[in-house]
Amino acid sequence: MRIDPKWIDSFTEVFKLCGVQPGDACAILSETQSRPALVQLSELALARLGARWFHLVLPTPRQAAPVPVRSTGASDAIAGLGPVVQALAGTVFIVDCTVEGIQHAAELPQILQGGARVMVVSNEHPEILERTAPRAEDETAVREAMRGLRGAKTMQVTSAAGTDLQINLAGARVGGVWGFSARPGSLTHWPGGLVLAFPAAGSVHGTLVLDRGDVNLTFKRYLQDSVRLRIEDDHVVAIEGQSVDADLMRGYFEAWGDRAAYAVSHVGWGLNRRARWDAMAFYDKADFNGTELRAFAGNFLYSTGANEVAGRHTLGHFDLPLRGCTVTVDGTPVVVGGVLQ
Repeated sequence: MRIDPKWIDSFTEVFKLCGVQPGDACAILSETQSRPALVQLSELALARLGARWFHLVLPTPRQAAPVPVRSTGASDAIAGLGPVVQALAGTVFIVDCTVEGIQHAAELPQILQGGARVMVVSNEHPEILERTAPRAEDETAVREAMRGLRGAKTMQVTSAAGTDLQINLAGARVGGVWGFSARPGSLTHWPGGLVLAFPAAGSVHGTLVLDRGDVNLTFKRYLQDSVRLRIEDDHVVAIEGQSVDADLMRGYFEAWGDRAAYAVSHVGWGLNRRARWDAMAFYDKADFNGTELRAFAGNFLYSTGANEVAGRHTLGHFDLPLRGCTVTVDGTPVVVGGVLQ
């Protein structure tokens, strides 16, 4: 892939929003199966800003899971290697170009304790990153959504397709990503533009209906037929539907042999008006990680898998952006029929 100057410009502008200054010690974290163009663009942008950068390249770990692992945000490439953690914790800024990203990596807390800030560059074709590059004004909308979630008691999600989900927000951890951060000890990712809550144990009940055109990002697939998930005490207890989409979900859930894989990881909604629901139709699967579809404005994002707040850990993970939902927080609508309010 030829590196175009416009992509260097995009990376430089985003790193500027992250507060990178001349002379800053910056690490480019990658692995042997990382996308080379992203590593090179990170290097060129840091050089243009006058930063003092170095590469830290790890071997991509052996595949140990019973099924392919996709889009978890929980890279295990560092594998607890102490010198790597120390090197990263001692930097000012880290560009994370690992395949899965270190958002939920076991080593992240120790890295952030050192004051480093992390920019996770999603494993996408650079054209996607160029099109969804964050802007300074994106921070306001996400912060407002986070303020609305913090201290809220309940979230309810309904849809014409039959979704009727009740979420108790007591004890939930609230987070938001607008795509850049200059605060020491913080992490962000690009593309950004979403707000999330990680519910405490026993907080989610009801029915989630994935309608035609909704997205299973783990499979990088638009659903052709609806699938109904019955959720009790946080866990999917029934997957209803006689279709390939339902069969695929049943098989992936079952493959983990782990009840935690059926449980909720996080819930939230997209705020990025430049991100597109239909973007996946334009790219080969190898060029598309799907972070944009987590963030498109007005989607309700339901994810299964690891949830530290609830004390659950698993590599099994589904990210499910739904269209056409109405989301209310303490009775106040934030999304109505899939339209961001």
